[in-house]
Amino acid sequence: MPEKGAQGGGGEAAPAPDPEPKQDSAYYPSCKAARAAGAAPLYQGDPGYRSDLDRDGDGVACETK
Repeated sequence: MPEKGAQGGGGEAAPAPDPEPKQDSAYYPSCKAARAAGAAPLYQGDPGYRSDLDRDGDGVACETK
């Protein structure tokens, strides 16, 4: 019979690692940089969106033609 407090060594899983933190902010100096990072198109409210990158003011920056 196992002693109280002895580790059984079998039934418990290791705790899951913390997920990668979501990036809350980003800065792209140009649409070329946003595309290179795989972030384009950028929608208003997304990290990295800036009105300077939104040529037509429709809330979508660095959109492809």
